Amino acid sequence: MKHVVLNVPDISCGHCERTITGALKDVPGVGSVRVDIPGKQVELEYDPGQVSLDRVKEILAEADYPVESVAA
Repeated sequence: MKHVVLNVPDISCGHCERTITGALKDVPGVGSVRVDIPGKQVELEYDPGQVSLDRVKEILAEADYPVESVAA
């Protein structure tokens, strides 16, 4: 599993957290998702052999939460 922190500036509330978690929780290869509302970040554990980071970013963009930047 690989760990990344995604900076998502549009995170502002519990609804955002539920939407992001719901969009990613059933994606094959996604292990854990933790949304930091005040920090506007998503901490993600994923298996790059099953899902690419680009696909994760696409899923979040489709849910109206585009990723601004990624930190390892």
